[in-house]
Amino acid sequence: MKLRWGALTLAGVLALAACGAESGAPAVAAGGDGGSLVWAVETQPITFNPHQWGQNKARLLVHNQFDALIARGANGDFLPWLATSWQVSKDGLTYTFELRDDVTFHDGERFDAASVKANLDQLVSPGYNAAVSAIQLRNFDHAEVSAPYTLKVTLKAPDGLFLDFLSSPLAGQVSPKSLKNAKDLKAGGVDVVGTGPFILDRFTPGQEVHYRRNPNYDWPPAGAAHQGPAHLAEVTYRFLPEAAVRVGALTSGQVQVIEGVPATEIGLIKGDPELTLETSLNSGSAFSYYFNVSRPPFDDKRVREAFRDAVDVDAVLDSVYRGTAKRAWSVIGQGSPRFYDPSLENTFGNDPARANRLLDEAGWNGRDAEGYRVKDGRRLTVRTVSAAPFVRDRRDVLAQAVQAAVKRHAGIDFQIKLVDQGTAQQAADENEYEIFENSRGDTDVGAALNLILPKGAAINRTRYESAELDRLLTDASATSDLAERKELYAKVQKIVVTDEALLLPLYVPADQIAYGAGVTGITFEPVSGTPNSAYDVRIGT
Repeated sequence: MKLRWGALTLAGVLALAACGAESGAPAVAAGGDGGSLVWAVETQPITFNPHQWGQNKARLLVHNQFDALIARGANGDFLPWLATSWQVSKDGLTYTFELRDDVTFHDGERFDAASVKANLDQLVSPGYNAAVSAIQLRNFDHAEVSAPYTLKVTLKAPDGLFLDFLSSPLAGQVSPKSLKNAKDLKAGGVDVVGTGPFILDRFTPGQEVHYRRNPNYDWPPAGAAHQGPAHLAEVTYRFLPEAAVRVGALTSGQVQVIEGVPATEIGLIKGDPELTLETSLNSGSAFSYYFNVSRPPFDDKRVREAFRDAVDVDAVLDSVYRGTAKRAWSVIGQGSPRFYDPSLENTFGNDPARANRLLDEAGWNGRDAEGYRVKDGRRLTVRTVSAAPFVRDRRDVLAQAVQAAVKRHAGIDFQIKLVDQGTAQQAADENEYEIFENSRGDTDVGAALNLILPKGAAINRTRYESAELDRLLTDASATSDLAERKELYAKVQKIVVTDEALLLPLYVPADQIAYGAGVTGITFEPVSGTPNSAYDVRIGT
Protein backbone atom coordinates (compact mmCIF):
# COMPACT_ATOMS: atom_id res chain seq x y z
CA MET A 1 0.00 0.00 0.00
CA LYS A 2 1.23 3.49 -0.79
CA LEU A 3 2.37 5.59 2.17
CA ARG A 4 0.80 9.01 2.50
CA TRP A 5 2.16 10.40 5.75
CA GLY A 6 1.10 13.88 4.69
CA ALA A 7 -2.53 12.91 5.27
CA LEU A 8 -1.84 11.97 8.90
CA THR A 9 -1.63 14.88 11.34
CA LEU A 10 1.12 15.02 13.92
CA ALA A 11 -1.46 14.58 16.65
CA GLY A 12 -2.65 11.41 14.96
CA VAL A 13 0.88 10.01 14.65
CA LEU A 14 1.48 10.63 18.36
CA ALA A 15 -1.88 9.07 19.24
CA LEU A 16 -1.13 5.97 17.22
CA ALA A 17 2.33 5.69 18.71
CA ALA A 18 0.86 5.97 22.19
CA CYS A 19 -1.60 3.15 21.48
CA GLY A 20 1.11 0.75 20.45
CA ALA A 21 0.73 -2.83 19.28
CA GLU A 22 0.95 -4.50 22.64
CA SER A 23 0.08 -7.94 21.41
CA GLY A 24 3.11 -8.10 19.12
CA ALA A 25 1.04 -9.99 16.53
CA PRO A 26 1.63 -9.26 12.85
CA ALA A 27 -0.74 -6.83 11.21
CA VAL A 28 -1.46 -9.27 8.39
CA ALA A 29 -1.82 -13.01 8.67
CA ALA A 30 0.36 -15.17 6.47
CA GLY A 31 -2.61 -16.65 4.68
CA GLY A 32 -5.60 -18.61 5.93
CA ASP A 33 -7.36 -17.92 9.21
CA GLY A 34 -5.85 -15.95 12.04
CA GLY A 35 -3.92 -12.74 12.18
CA SER A 36 -4.52 -9.40 13.80
CA LEU A 37 -6.76 -6.62 12.49
CA VAL A 38 -6.59 -2.98 13.56
CA TRP A 39 -9.78 -1.00 13.01
CA ALA A 40 -10.01 2.74 13.69
CA VAL A 41 -13.35 3.99 15.00
CA GLU A 42 -14.74 7.48 15.54
CA THR A 43 -16.30 7.07 18.96
CA GLN A 44 -15.20 5.50 22.22
CA PRO A 45 -18.06 3.61 23.89
CA ILE A 46 -19.49 5.10 27.06
CA THR A 47 -20.12 1.56 28.28
CA PHE A 48 -19.24 -1.99 27.25
CA ASN A 49 -22.37 -3.42 28.87
CA PRO A 50 -24.88 -4.23 26.08
CA HIS A 51 -27.83 -3.57 28.39
CA GLN A 52 -26.67 0.06 28.69
CA TRP A 53 -25.85 0.53 25.01
CA GLY A 54 -26.94 3.86 23.53
CA GLN A 55 -24.38 4.80 20.87
CA ASN A 56 -25.07 3.57 17.37
CA LYS A 57 -21.38 3.89 16.57
CA ALA A 58 -20.58 1.35 19.28
CA ARG A 59 -22.95 -1.31 17.99
CA LEU A 60 -20.24 -3.27 16.15
CA LEU A 61 -18.27 -3.65 19.39
CA VAL A 62 -21.28 -4.97 21.30
CA HIS A 63 -21.88 -7.81 18.83
CA ASN A 64 -18.22 -8.88 19.03
CA GLN A 65 -18.70 -9.90 22.63
CA PHE A 66 -22.42 -10.50 23.10
CA ASP A 67 -25.02 -12.54 21.22
CA ALA A 68 -28.77 -11.94 21.14
CA LEU A 69 -31.59 -14.45 21.21
CA ILE A 70 -32.75 -13.54 17.70
CA ALA A 71 -31.12 -12.25 14.51
CA ARG A 72 -32.56 -10.26 11.61
CA GLY A 73 -32.49 -11.26 7.94
CA ALA A 74 -32.01 -9.08 4.88
CA ASN A 75 -35.78 -8.71 4.44
CA GLY A 76 -36.29 -7.88 8.11
CA ASP A 77 -37.45 -11.35 9.14
CA PHE A 78 -36.56 -12.67 12.60
CA LEU A 79 -34.11 -15.56 12.48
CA PRO A 80 -32.79 -18.04 15.07
CA TRP A 81 -29.66 -17.29 17.04
CA LEU A 82 -29.32 -18.32 20.67
CA ALA A 83 -33.02 -19.14 20.51
CA THR A 84 -33.66 -21.93 18.01
CA SER A 85 -37.41 -21.31 17.80
CA TRP A 86 -40.28 -19.47 19.49
CA GLN A 87 -44.04 -19.67 19.68
CA VAL A 88 -46.47 -16.82 20.38
CA SER A 89 -49.88 -17.43 21.93
CA LYS A 90 -52.98 -16.32 20.04
CA ASP A 91 -53.59 -13.47 22.46
CA GLY A 92 -50.00 -12.23 21.97
CA LEU A 93 -49.23 -12.40 25.68
CA THR A 94 -47.07 -15.52 25.96
CA TYR A 95 -43.79 -16.24 24.14
CA THR A 96 -42.18 -19.65 24.49
CA PHE A 97 -38.51 -19.87 23.47
CA GLU A 98 -36.52 -23.01 22.78
CA LEU A 99 -32.81 -22.32 23.33
CA ARG A 100 -29.54 -23.79 22.12
CA ASP A 101 -28.05 -26.31 24.55
CA ASP A 102 -24.42 -26.03 23.41
CA VAL A 103 -23.55 -22.43 24.33
CA THR A 104 -21.23 -21.23 27.09
CA PHE A 105 -20.32 -17.78 28.34
CA HIS A 106 -16.70 -16.60 28.23
CA ASP A 107 -16.37 -17.32 31.96
CA GLY A 108 -17.48 -20.95 31.52
CA GLU A 109 -21.03 -20.41 32.77
CA ARG A 110 -23.72 -22.32 30.90
CA PHE A 111 -26.18 -20.45 28.72
CA ASP A 112 -29.68 -21.72 29.42
CA ALA A 113 -33.21 -20.61 30.21
CA ALA A 114 -32.17 -19.54 33.71
CA SER A 115 -29.50 -17.22 32.33
CA VAL A 116 -31.97 -15.59 29.92
CA LYS A 117 -34.41 -15.07 32.78
CA ALA A 118 -31.59 -13.49 34.82
CA ASN A 119 -30.90 -11.05 31.99
CA LEU A 120 -34.55 -10.07 31.60
CA ASP A 121 -34.98 -9.64 35.34
CA GLN A 122 -31.86 -7.49 35.47
CA LEU A 123 -33.06 -5.31 32.60
CA VAL A 124 -36.26 -4.38 34.45
CA SER A 125 -34.66 -4.01 37.88
CA PRO A 126 -35.10 -0.53 39.41
CA GLY A 127 -32.39 1.97 38.48
CA TYR A 128 -30.65 -0.29 35.97
CA ASN A 129 -31.91 1.09 32.65
CA ALA A 130 -34.97 3.26 33.04
CA ALA A 131 -35.48 3.71 29.29
CA VAL A 132 -35.58 -0.04 28.62
CA SER A 133 -37.92 -0.82 31.48
CA ALA A 134 -40.21 2.08 30.53
CA ILE A 135 -40.24 1.53 26.76
CA GLN A 136 -38.83 -1.67 25.27
CA LEU A 137 -39.87 -3.87 28.20
CA ARG A 138 -42.81 -1.85 29.46
CA ASN A 139 -45.17 -4.77 28.77
CA PHE A 140 -42.89 -7.42 30.31
CA ASP A 141 -44.58 -9.18 33.22
CA HIS A 142 -42.39 -12.13 34.08
CA ALA A 143 -40.25 -14.96 32.73
CA GLU A 144 -40.29 -18.54 33.95
CA VAL A 145 -38.05 -21.51 33.26
CA SER A 146 -40.19 -24.36 31.90
CA ALA A 147 -37.24 -26.67 31.23
CA PRO A 148 -33.45 -26.21 31.23
CA TYR A 149 -33.58 -24.81 27.68
CA THR A 150 -37.18 -23.62 27.49
CA LEU A 151 -38.23 -20.16 28.64
CA LYS A 152 -41.76 -18.79 28.82
CA VAL A 153 -42.20 -15.00 28.84
CA THR A 154 -45.52 -13.43 29.79
CA LEU A 155 -46.43 -9.89 28.74
CA LYS A 156 -49.02 -7.59 30.29
CA ALA A 157 -50.23 -6.47 26.86
CA PRO A 158 -49.49 -7.45 23.24
CA ASP A 159 -46.28 -5.83 22.04
CA GLY A 160 -45.25 -5.79 18.38
CA LEU A 161 -41.78 -4.53 19.34
CA PHE A 162 -40.88 -7.34 21.75
CA LEU A 163 -39.11 -9.60 19.25
CA ASP A 164 -37.28 -6.63 17.79
CA PHE A 165 -35.96 -5.82 21.26
CA LEU A 166 -34.71 -9.39 21.68
CA SER A 167 -32.73 -8.98 18.44
CA SER A 168 -31.12 -5.70 19.53
CA PRO A 169 -27.77 -5.08 21.24
CA LEU A 170 -29.69 -4.14 24.40
CA ALA A 171 -30.74 -7.78 24.70
CA GLY A 172 -27.18 -9.11 24.42
CA GLN A 173 -26.84 -12.00 26.83
CA VAL A 174 -24.59 -11.35 29.83
CA SER A 175 -23.23 -14.09 32.08
CA PRO A 176 -25.24 -14.41 35.31
CA LYS A 177 -21.91 -14.41 37.16
CA SER A 178 -21.13 -11.00 35.65
CA LEU A 179 -24.57 -9.71 36.61
CA LYS A 180 -23.84 -10.61 40.24
CA ASN A 181 -20.12 -9.95 40.63
CA ALA A 182 -18.94 -7.32 38.11
CA LYS A 183 -17.04 -4.43 39.71
CA ASP A 184 -18.96 -1.89 37.65
CA LEU A 185 -21.83 -3.63 35.90
CA LYS A 186 -23.19 -0.55 34.16
CA ALA A 187 -19.80 0.43 32.70
CA GLY A 188 -18.96 -3.09 31.60
CA GLY A 189 -15.44 -4.19 30.75
CA VAL A 190 -13.38 -7.33 30.98
CA ASP A 191 -15.46 -8.78 33.83
CA VAL A 192 -18.82 -8.32 32.04
CA VAL A 193 -18.80 -11.21 29.60
CA GLY A 194 -21.06 -12.68 26.95
CA THR A 195 -21.15 -15.63 24.57
CA GLY A 196 -19.87 -13.81 21.46
CA PRO A 197 -17.12 -14.67 18.96
CA PHE A 198 -14.59 -12.39 20.66
CA ILE A 199 -13.51 -11.84 24.26
CA LEU A 200 -12.71 -8.35 25.50
CA ASP A 201 -9.39 -8.62 27.31
CA ARG A 202 -7.95 -5.09 27.32
CA PHE A 203 -9.34 -1.56 27.33
CA THR A 204 -7.18 1.57 27.43
CA PRO A 205 -9.46 4.60 27.76
CA GLY A 206 -8.84 7.21 25.09
CA GLN A 207 -6.73 4.81 23.05
CA GLU A 208 -8.05 1.37 22.17
CA VAL A 209 -9.97 -1.76 23.07
CA HIS A 210 -8.64 -5.22 22.27
CA TYR A 211 -10.52 -8.47 21.63
CA ARG A 212 -9.18 -11.99 21.21
CA ARG A 213 -10.94 -14.84 19.46
CA ASN A 214 -13.27 -17.09 21.44
CA PRO A 215 -11.93 -20.54 20.46
CA ASN A 216 -15.13 -22.29 21.55
CA TYR A 217 -17.53 -20.20 19.45
CA ASP A 218 -19.81 -22.33 17.29
CA TRP A 219 -23.23 -20.65 17.40
CA PRO A 220 -23.33 -17.77 14.88
CA PRO A 221 -26.69 -16.33 13.86
CA ALA A 222 -28.53 -17.67 10.85
CA GLY A 223 -27.12 -16.00 7.77
CA ALA A 224 -23.51 -15.84 8.95
CA ALA A 225 -20.94 -16.46 6.23
CA HIS A 226 -19.22 -19.28 8.11
CA GLN A 227 -19.51 -21.56 11.13
CA GLY A 228 -17.15 -22.06 14.05
CA PRO A 229 -14.77 -19.55 15.62
CA ALA A 230 -14.00 -16.15 14.06
CA HIS A 231 -11.34 -16.01 11.37
CA LEU A 232 -9.27 -13.36 13.13
CA ALA A 233 -7.13 -14.26 16.12
CA GLU A 234 -7.53 -10.75 17.50
CA VAL A 235 -8.93 -7.36 16.63
CA THR A 236 -7.98 -3.96 18.04
CA TYR A 237 -10.28 -0.95 17.75
CA ARG A 238 -8.39 2.34 17.96
CA PHE A 239 -10.30 5.43 19.07
CA LEU A 240 -9.41 8.14 16.57
CA PRO A 241 -12.07 10.86 16.72
CA GLU A 242 -10.38 13.11 14.15
CA ALA A 243 -11.49 12.11 10.65
CA ALA A 244 -8.23 13.15 8.98
CA VAL A 245 -6.27 11.04 11.46
CA ARG A 246 -8.39 7.95 10.72
CA VAL A 247 -7.97 8.34 6.97
CA GLY A 248 -4.25 9.00 7.34
CA ALA A 249 -3.87 5.90 9.48
CA LEU A 250 -5.53 3.83 6.74
CA THR A 251 -3.62 5.26 3.80
CA SER A 252 -0.32 4.89 5.68
CA GLY A 253 -1.05 1.25 6.48
CA GLN A 254 -1.18 1.67 10.28
CA VAL A 255 -4.73 0.36 10.38
CA GLN A 256 -6.55 -1.94 7.97
CA VAL A 257 -10.13 -0.67 8.44
CA ILE A 258 -11.72 2.63 9.40
CA GLU A 259 -15.32 3.69 9.98
CA GLY A 260 -16.57 7.24 9.60
CA VAL A 261 -15.09 8.49 6.31
CA PRO A 262 -15.62 12.25 5.93
CA ALA A 263 -16.93 13.63 2.66
CA THR A 264 -13.69 15.55 2.17
CA GLU A 265 -11.74 12.27 1.98
CA ILE A 266 -14.07 10.13 -0.10
CA GLY A 267 -12.37 11.10 -3.35
CA LEU A 268 -9.03 10.06 -1.91
CA ILE A 269 -10.39 6.67 -0.84
CA LYS A 270 -12.18 6.00 -4.13
CA GLY A 271 -9.11 7.04 -6.12
CA ASP A 272 -6.87 4.46 -4.47
CA PRO A 273 -7.19 1.02 -6.14
CA GLU A 274 -5.92 -0.63 -2.95
CA LEU A 275 -8.79 0.75 -0.86
CA THR A 276 -12.51 -0.06 -0.80
CA LEU A 277 -15.29 2.23 0.44
CA GLU A 278 -18.74 0.98 1.44
CA THR A 279 -21.69 2.98 2.78
CA SER A 280 -25.05 2.03 4.29
CA LEU A 281 -27.98 4.11 5.55
CA ASN A 282 -28.93 3.46 9.18
CA SER A 283 -32.40 2.46 10.27
CA GLY A 284 -34.37 4.34 12.90
CA SER A 285 -35.01 8.04 13.29
CA ALA A 286 -33.36 10.76 11.23
CA PHE A 287 -30.87 13.18 12.75
CA SER A 288 -33.07 16.11 13.65
CA TYR A 289 -33.26 19.24 15.73
CA TYR A 290 -36.17 18.79 18.16
CA PHE A 291 -37.74 22.01 19.44
CA ASN A 292 -38.44 22.39 23.16
CA VAL A 293 -42.03 23.66 23.16
CA SER A 294 -42.21 24.07 26.95
CA ARG A 295 -40.32 27.37 27.00
CA PRO A 296 -39.92 30.45 24.80
CA PRO A 297 -39.39 31.00 21.98
CA PHE A 298 -40.40 27.57 20.63
CA ASP A 299 -43.62 27.53 22.64
CA ASP A 300 -44.84 29.55 19.63
CA LYS A 301 -45.37 27.36 16.56
CA ARG A 302 -44.65 30.34 14.31
CA VAL A 303 -41.10 30.53 15.66
CA ARG A 304 -40.60 26.79 15.14
CA GLU A 305 -41.71 27.07 11.53
CA ALA A 306 -39.59 30.20 11.05
CA PHE A 307 -36.46 28.36 12.22
CA ARG A 308 -37.14 25.61 9.67
CA ASP A 309 -37.88 28.09 6.89
CA ALA A 310 -34.64 29.97 7.58
CA VAL A 311 -32.55 26.91 6.66
CA ASP A 312 -31.82 25.65 3.17
CA VAL A 313 -31.08 22.13 4.39
CA ASP A 314 -29.84 20.89 1.00
CA ALA A 315 -27.31 23.73 0.78
CA VAL A 316 -26.21 23.25 4.38
CA LEU A 317 -25.72 19.51 3.94
CA ASP A 318 -23.83 20.03 0.69
CA SER A 319 -21.48 22.51 2.35
CA VAL A 320 -20.65 20.06 5.14
CA TYR A 321 -20.97 16.64 3.47
CA ARG A 322 -20.38 17.50 -0.20
CA GLY A 323 -23.31 15.57 -1.60
CA THR A 324 -22.77 12.44 0.48
CA ALA A 325 -25.56 12.97 3.06
CA LYS A 326 -29.14 11.84 2.50
CA ARG A 327 -31.61 14.68 3.16
CA ALA A 328 -34.22 13.84 5.80
CA TRP A 329 -37.84 14.99 5.66
CA SER A 330 -39.38 13.26 8.65
CA VAL A 331 -38.70 12.03 12.15
CA ILE A 332 -38.39 8.59 10.48
CA GLY A 333 -35.42 8.23 8.17
CA GLN A 334 -35.44 6.69 4.71
CA GLY A 335 -33.33 3.89 6.21
CA SER A 336 -36.64 2.61 7.63
CA PRO A 337 -38.54 2.41 4.30
CA ARG A 338 -41.42 0.33 5.67
CA PHE A 339 -42.68 3.26 7.76
CA TYR A 340 -41.18 6.40 6.18
CA ASP A 341 -43.79 8.73 4.66
CA PRO A 342 -42.45 10.20 1.38
CA SER A 343 -45.45 12.54 1.04
CA LEU A 344 -43.70 14.89 3.50
CA GLU A 345 -40.92 15.64 1.06
CA ASN A 346 -40.65 19.26 -0.11
CA THR A 347 -43.47 20.41 2.18
CA PHE A 348 -41.47 22.78 4.41
CA GLY A 349 -38.22 24.70 4.77
CA ASN A 350 -36.01 27.03 2.73
CA ASP A 351 -38.37 30.00 2.66
CA PRO A 352 -36.62 33.00 4.30
CA ALA A 353 -39.40 35.41 3.32
CA ARG A 354 -41.97 33.30 5.17
CA ALA A 355 -39.58 32.89 8.12
CA ASN A 356 -39.29 36.65 8.52
CA ARG A 357 -43.02 37.16 8.13
CA LEU A 358 -43.76 34.60 10.81
CA LEU A 359 -41.28 36.17 13.23
CA ASP A 360 -42.79 39.59 12.64
CA GLU A 361 -46.23 38.17 13.41
CA ALA A 362 -44.85 36.56 16.57
CA GLY A 363 -43.62 39.94 17.79
CA TRP A 364 -39.92 39.45 17.12
CA ASN A 365 -39.83 42.52 14.90
CA GLY A 366 -36.97 44.52 16.42
CA ARG A 367 -33.26 44.21 15.67
CA ASP A 368 -30.24 44.78 17.88
CA ALA A 369 -26.86 46.18 16.87
CA GLU A 370 -25.68 42.75 15.67
CA GLY A 371 -28.74 42.16 13.51
CA TYR A 372 -30.47 39.66 15.78
CA ARG A 373 -34.19 39.91 16.33
CA VAL A 374 -35.43 41.18 19.68
CA LYS A 375 -38.73 41.32 21.55
CA ASP A 376 -39.39 43.20 24.79
CA GLY A 377 -35.66 43.83 25.08
CA ARG A 378 -34.75 40.12 24.72
CA ARG A 379 -32.74 38.66 21.86
CA LEU A 380 -34.22 35.74 19.91
CA THR A 381 -31.80 33.14 21.27
CA VAL A 382 -31.98 29.34 21.12
CA ARG A 383 -29.45 26.88 22.54
CA THR A 384 -28.43 23.32 21.85
CA VAL A 385 -26.46 21.50 24.56
CA SER A 386 -24.84 18.36 23.13
CA ALA A 387 -22.84 15.63 24.89
CA ALA A 388 -19.48 15.19 23.17
CA PRO A 389 -19.51 11.34 23.23
CA PHE A 390 -22.61 11.34 21.02
CA VAL A 391 -21.33 13.80 18.42
CA ARG A 392 -20.58 12.03 15.14
CA ASP A 393 -20.56 12.73 11.42
CA ARG A 394 -19.20 16.28 11.84
CA ARG A 395 -22.43 17.32 13.54
CA ASP A 396 -20.56 20.13 15.26
CA VAL A 397 -19.65 21.56 11.84
CA LEU A 398 -23.23 21.03 10.66
CA ALA A 399 -24.49 23.03 13.65
CA GLN A 400 -22.21 25.90 12.70
CA ALA A 401 -23.64 25.89 9.18
CA VAL A 402 -27.21 25.98 10.54
CA GLN A 403 -26.15 28.71 12.96
CA ALA A 404 -24.94 30.88 10.10
CA ALA A 405 -28.09 30.24 8.04
CA VAL A 406 -30.61 31.20 10.72
CA LYS A 407 -28.67 34.35 11.60
CA ARG A 408 -28.31 35.45 7.99
CA HIS A 409 -31.85 34.64 6.86
CA ALA A 410 -33.90 35.37 9.99
CA GLY A 411 -31.83 37.06 12.68
CA ILE A 412 -31.95 34.08 15.09
CA ASP A 413 -29.12 33.68 17.59
CA PHE A 414 -28.44 29.92 17.60
CA GLN A 415 -25.91 29.06 20.32
CA ILE A 416 -24.02 25.76 20.19
CA LYS A 417 -22.76 24.21 23.40
CA LEU A 418 -20.63 21.04 23.19
CA VAL A 419 -20.15 19.70 26.71
CA ASP A 420 -19.47 16.54 28.71
CA GLN A 421 -22.23 14.01 29.25
CA GLY A 422 -22.98 15.10 32.79
CA THR A 423 -23.38 18.75 31.87
CA ALA A 424 -25.65 17.86 28.96
CA GLN A 425 -27.83 15.72 31.22
CA GLN A 426 -28.01 18.54 33.76
CA ALA A 427 -29.19 20.95 31.06
CA ALA A 428 -31.88 18.47 30.04
CA ASP A 429 -33.00 17.87 33.62
CA GLU A 430 -33.19 21.61 34.33
CA ASN A 431 -34.92 22.38 31.01
CA GLU A 432 -32.11 24.76 30.02
CA TYR A 433 -32.10 24.23 26.27
CA GLU A 434 -34.25 25.04 23.27
CA ILE A 435 -33.02 22.47 20.72
CA PHE A 436 -32.30 18.79 21.30
CA GLU A 437 -30.16 17.01 18.69
CA ASN A 438 -30.85 13.32 18.24
CA SER A 439 -30.95 10.30 15.98
CA ARG A 440 -31.70 6.72 16.93
CA GLY A 441 -30.43 3.60 15.20
CA ASP A 442 -33.15 1.19 16.32
CA THR A 443 -33.87 -1.62 13.86
CA ASP A 444 -37.57 -0.99 14.39
CA VAL A 445 -38.17 2.75 14.34
CA GLY A 446 -41.13 2.25 16.66
CA ALA A 447 -38.66 1.90 19.53
CA ALA A 448 -37.15 5.29 18.67
CA LEU A 449 -40.53 6.98 18.39
CA ASN A 450 -41.60 5.59 21.77
CA LEU A 451 -38.44 6.94 23.39
CA ILE A 452 -38.74 10.43 21.88
CA LEU A 453 -42.40 11.36 21.44
CA PRO A 454 -44.87 10.19 24.14
CA LYS A 455 -45.58 12.15 27.29
CA GLY A 456 -42.99 11.27 29.91
CA ALA A 457 -40.83 9.26 27.50
CA ALA A 458 -37.16 8.86 28.41
CA ILE A 459 -35.90 11.38 25.85
CA ASN A 460 -39.01 13.41 25.13
CA ARG A 461 -37.00 16.62 25.00
CA THR A 462 -39.65 18.47 22.98
CA ARG A 463 -41.79 18.21 26.14
CA TYR A 464 -44.78 18.11 23.82
CA GLU A 465 -47.84 16.31 25.18
CA SER A 466 -50.71 14.91 23.12
CA ALA A 467 -53.18 12.20 24.06
CA GLU A 468 -53.82 11.54 20.39
CA LEU A 469 -50.12 11.08 19.64
CA ASP A 470 -49.67 8.77 22.61
CA ARG A 471 -52.65 6.66 21.51
CA LEU A 472 -51.30 6.30 17.97
CA LEU A 473 -47.92 5.17 19.27
CA THR A 474 -49.49 2.72 21.70
CA ASP A 475 -51.71 1.23 19.01
CA ALA A 476 -48.77 0.89 16.61
CA SER A 477 -46.68 -0.91 19.22
CA ALA A 478 -49.47 -3.32 20.08
CA THR A 479 -49.81 -4.78 16.59
CA SER A 480 -47.46 -6.78 14.37
CA ASP A 481 -49.53 -6.00 11.25
CA LEU A 482 -47.14 -3.97 9.07
CA ALA A 483 -49.88 -2.30 7.03
CA GLU A 484 -51.66 -1.15 10.16
CA ARG A 485 -48.44 0.11 11.71
CA LYS A 486 -47.53 2.00 8.53
CA GLU A 487 -50.90 3.78 8.59
CA LEU A 488 -50.54 4.69 12.25
CA TYR A 489 -46.97 5.95 11.85
CA ALA A 490 -48.05 8.07 8.87
CA LYS A 491 -50.44 9.86 11.23
CA VAL A 492 -47.67 10.24 13.81
CA GLN A 493 -45.36 11.81 11.24
CA LYS A 494 -48.07 14.23 10.11
CA ILE A 495 -48.59 15.46 13.66
CA VAL A 496 -44.95 15.98 14.57
CA VAL A 497 -43.67 17.23 11.20
CA THR A 498 -46.61 19.07 9.63
CA ASP A 499 -49.26 19.91 12.22
CA GLU A 500 -47.00 20.85 15.13
CA ALA A 501 -43.58 21.47 13.51
CA LEU A 502 -41.82 19.83 16.45
CA LEU A 503 -38.56 19.24 14.65
CA LEU A 504 -36.26 20.12 11.78
CA PRO A 505 -35.19 16.84 10.09
CA LEU A 506 -31.69 17.19 8.68
CA TYR A 507 -30.13 13.98 7.36
CA VAL A 508 -30.35 10.20 7.50
CA PRO A 509 -27.35 8.81 9.42
CA ALA A 510 -25.14 6.42 7.50
CA ASP A 511 -22.02 4.42 8.18
CA GLN A 512 -19.02 4.53 5.90
CA ILE A 513 -16.31 1.88 6.06
CA ALA A 514 -13.03 1.95 4.16
CA TYR A 515 -10.54 -0.90 4.18
CA GLY A 516 -7.34 -1.99 2.53
CA ALA A 517 -6.38 -4.79 0.19
CA GLY A 518 -6.49 -8.25 1.72
CA VAL A 519 -9.43 -7.50 4.02
CA THR A 520 -12.64 -9.40 3.27
CA GLY A 521 -15.88 -10.11 5.08
CA ILE A 522 -16.71 -6.50 5.98
CA THR A 523 -20.51 -6.30 6.02
CA PHE A 524 -23.37 -4.23 7.41
CA GLU A 525 -26.21 -5.50 9.54
CA PRO A 526 -29.11 -6.00 7.11
CA VAL A 527 -31.75 -4.02 9.00
CA SER A 528 -29.86 -1.46 11.10
CA GLY A 529 -27.39 -0.61 8.33
CA THR A 530 -24.58 -0.40 10.89
CA PRO A 531 -21.26 -2.28 10.59
CA ASN A 532 -21.36 -5.92 11.55
CA SER A 533 -19.04 -7.45 14.11
CA ALA A 534 -15.65 -8.77 13.01
CA TYR A 535 -16.85 -12.39 13.08
CA ASP A 536 -16.77 -12.93 9.31
CA VAL A 537 -13.78 -10.65 8.64
CA ARG A 538 -10.56 -12.11 7.25
CA ILE A 539 -7.19 -10.57 6.51
CA GLY A 540 -4.38 -11.92 4.38
CA THR A 541 -4.15 -13.78 1.10
